Amino acid sequence: MAGMAQASGSPRTYDVVLLGATGFTGGLTADYLAAHAPAGLRWAIAGRSKEKLEAVRDRLGVDVDLVVVDSSDEAGLREMAAQTKVVATTVGPYLEYGAPLVAACAQEGTDYVDLTGEPEFVDRMYVDHQATAEASGARLVHCCGFDSIPHDLGAYFTIQQLADAVGGEITTPVTMRGVARSNGTFSGGTFHSALNAFSRVRQMREAMQARKRLEPRPEGRRSRAVSGKPMRDSVLGYWLVPLPTIDPFVVARSGAALASYGPDFRYSHYAGTKTVRYAAGGAVGASALALAAQVPPVRNLLKSRVPQGTGPSEKRREKAWFTVEFVAETAGTTVRTKVSGGDPGYTETAKMLAESALCLALDDNPPTSGQVTTAQAMGDALLTRLEAAGITFERVG
Repeated sequence: MAGMAQASGSPRTYDVVLLGATGFTGGLTADYLAAHAPAGLRWAIAGRSKEKLEAVRDRLGVDVDLVVVDSSDEAGLREMAAQTKVVATTVGPYLEYGAPLVAACAQEGTDYVDLTGEPEFVDRMYVDHQATAEASGARLVHCCGFDSIPHDLGAYFTIQQLADAVGGEITTPVTMRGVARSNGTFSGGTFHSALNAFSRVRQMREAMQARKRLEPRPEGRRSRAVSGKPMRDSVLGYWLVPLPTIDPFVVARSGAALASYGPDFRYSHYAGTKTVRYAAGGAVGASALALAAQVPPVRNLLKSRVPQGTGPSEKRREKAWFTVEFVAETAGTTVRTKVSGGDPGYTETAKMLAESALCLALDDNPPTSGQVTTAQAMGDALLTRLEAAGITFERVG
């Protein structure tokens, strides 16, 4: 379902506009679009500096339009949104810079994709803009990078394999766990977002409760993110540490939206390590970072050590990899699947964002509107795109 303005036949100049193309991850996304966009795609790159945008265009070597707009310019963002089918944005932390663009897209019936992993931002955008987006037909799809496409679409793929294993519709409760492993490094933007989230636990809870008061629940079914405990996984052979990320909430929202997940779906999310020493070290490190984020001077010092807009070299990215392994069980049937790819924080994240934008702009997707997950909004079409782009989804047991 296209946005209302799009469906009514109002002309749009562009299929996709990429905001943040002068940043590190935005630049990689622009590179991907320049190399892989289909012939005839009408797209533009956007940012606040014309000179920097021109430099990006020169580097890309393609004839792409430039849109000069600041992330705080509400009128300019709304004008940009009115000109395109889809806006993809890499401008974060989204809690600081993202809300005006979400508002503009919701108002203009323009589809929206981002890379946020910030639960508070996602919940606040639901509270503030869900009704407007549903009325305009805009699809607001957050978390279109490593947070949380491998987990959300991986769970969606696993449900399909589980349905095949039981011979059709799933009619009994499903428990599923996802276990992420990687040797990739994080970006400055991701680090800043994580520190901000750690420092805003109270505000995060308030936003979550405000959303719960508004969000309808599925009738006759339930879907939940379940906090796991540190343990050794006897099926996968890893030591597991629960990951306090947005990913389990995204997966649970897909489970609530899609009846194929069965009558009672429960999902837990972990990091997996081969030894208990690494598992313990990871847990201690995360706790220390969370504590440090509570002290403003320490938090600001940490931010200054990893500036936004920075990232690893191409050589380092070429050596990076990720896997997310899933174990799903229902009524005595167990299925294992795996999603795998290259550098998760940059190369694959840029690929996921670009393919999500192209999928919304060009593909035949389910009729949805408002804030929706990648599985809910694009499902099979995005799975097909990502597999063609080199990300592997496979059943392994």
